[in-house]
Amino acid sequence: MNNPWPYPLPQAFFLPADGGQRFCLFYPPEGTQSRGRVLYLHPFAEELNSTRRIVAQQARALAQAGYGVLLVDLLGCGDSTGDFADATWADWLRDAQRAYQWLMEHGNGPVWLWGMRSGTLLATQLADLLHGTAQAPIHLLLWQPVASGQQMLQQFLRLRAASQWLGAGNTNEPPPAQALEQGLTVTIAGYALSPALAQGLGKAQLLPPPSAATGRLVWLETSPQEAPPLLPSAHKTLATWQNAGWQVRAQAVQGPAFWQTVGTDEAPALIQATLEALAYNPSP
Repeated sequence: MNNPWPYPLPQAFFLPADGGQRFCLFYPPEGTQSRGRVLYLHPFAEELNSTRRIVAQQARALAQAGYGVLLVDLLGCGDSTGDFADATWADWLRDAQRAYQWLMEHGNGPVWLWGMRSGTLLATQLADLLHGTAQAPIHLLLWQPVASGQQMLQQFLRLRAASQWLGAGNTNEPPPAQALEQGLTVTIAGYALSPALAQGLGKAQLLPPPSAATGRLVWLETSPQEAPPLLPSAHKTLATWQNAGWQVRAQAVQGPAFWQTVGTDEAPALIQATLEALAYNPSP
């Protein structure tokens, strides 16, 4: 079959996992020498679908720059097997570990864990879990980081409350947070959220992994403003990482909140900033 695209197609495959398979896309590095390996961990629920287009653009750009990039759909997400209702945070961490191991066996060079929104929380926890097995420091590329899983969870639960206020739900049902505390699964925006997943997400925080060797942290945000500043809430978190010994590079660039809508958004400044940040060699 002829390839109609002006760039190489990614390699699609299923990664064996407990009770099923995880769908993966691998963008092999172009050129004769790999500049590194990148594992992408996607955001929560519908944000996965909203971000696919720009994430694919970034993955292609990284591959063209010489990086091998692996994208994985976690348990119950995207084209992977399983139901979202059955997923737990621990399941997703195990999936991330499996994907990391596959990447270690199919590439070389420095390792980057690339997280988007709630995926940044998974990336930092994965870096901690890999302590003692990684041969070199693991670096983190964080897009629109979420500092608190509890905050992310509360934002998601508000979608259910909003639908009840608008008459789209059963007003006799308990509030979603209360239902989860009672051990009930709640359906929000088409996603069945289990108490186990909610609990794991709610406990996650964007803190320096206590066990991981310090590496580089690239923190990127988007804003519709021209030459935007970082969000005020970012500075305290970034200071914590710097104090822990990480080499921090943080930047806000002009671009849409593409994780909130499914459309044809473009974020060229974000893609370029990512390429520049990974290519930058900080002084020791």
